[in-house]
Amino acid sequence: MTPASTAAIEVTGVDRIFRRRRDEVVALRDVSVSVAAGEFVSLIGPSGCGKSTLLRLVADLDTPTAGSISVFGKTPRQARRDQDYGIAFQQAGLLPWRTVASNIELPLKLHGVGSAERRARSDELLELVGLEDFGKHHPDQLSGGMQQRVAIARALAESPRLLLMDEPFGALDEITRERMQNELVRICRDTGAAVLFVTHSIPEAVFLSDRVVVMSPRPGRIVDIVTAGGAGLGSSHERTDEVRDAAEFFHTVAAVREHLHGSPVAGVRGVESR
Repeated sequence: MTPASTAAIEVTGVDRIFRRRRDEVVALRDVSVSVAAGEFVSLIGPSGCGKSTLLRLVADLDTPTAGSISVFGKTPRQARRDQDYGIAFQQAGLLPWRTVASNIELPLKLHGVGSAERRARSDELLELVGLEDFGKHHPDQLSGGMQQRVAIARALAESPRLLLMDEPFGALDEITRERMQNELVRICRDTGAAVLFVTHSIPEAVFLSDRVVVMSPRPGRIVDIVTAGGAGLGSSHERTDEVRDAAEFFHTVAAVREHLHGSPVAGVRGVESR
């Protein structure tokens, strides 16, 4: 049994260098960050700063050149084998020939779960993401936002304690994106899953997160960490549309923007010194 105090993610001194013939690209340099169980942490930074690379390392889709990563006290590979995390990407990646329900059931089927149990879990997840009337539809019959909800449901199929999300709302229009952010807050509150979330949107990162990790241009390093909860916004599980109009929200967005531009504001509340 994993102790309740064990961090969902612990990244320590990680480098990732890609070598091609005589050239090398340093994607990440000396990155250290942790995500507590049940915590929502966003990674934000300019394109090419290594946000997605870091998420892939946590997901065991790549291997660090140096440093260490643990997921609930295990290696990423063991955590993957134990189905400790689910993944959602910018593209929903649904199989067009399978129904919505059977797309959600796919991870369970691959791990040998019986049909009755798969069906029950699919029904439960369809209700969770508000698509209980669409289980027999195919992906091309759904809007982009609905497809992303199916992808999130599929990522939750095996009841993971951690969600890894790489710009899952990046292709959506602004209205749908905000609606999906609200849905994700509710889903995280209901499941208690920790989240590592990659985004290019500062308001999205602040609205969703307990902490926002700001990264530098390549080679990716952590510039600073802005604590949204500490800025008066409360837990990420408590966010509602009203938060978007709060002074604390705009203050925290400004703090993240200042760090991205390399000029932190002295005395800004909610910023962890590093």
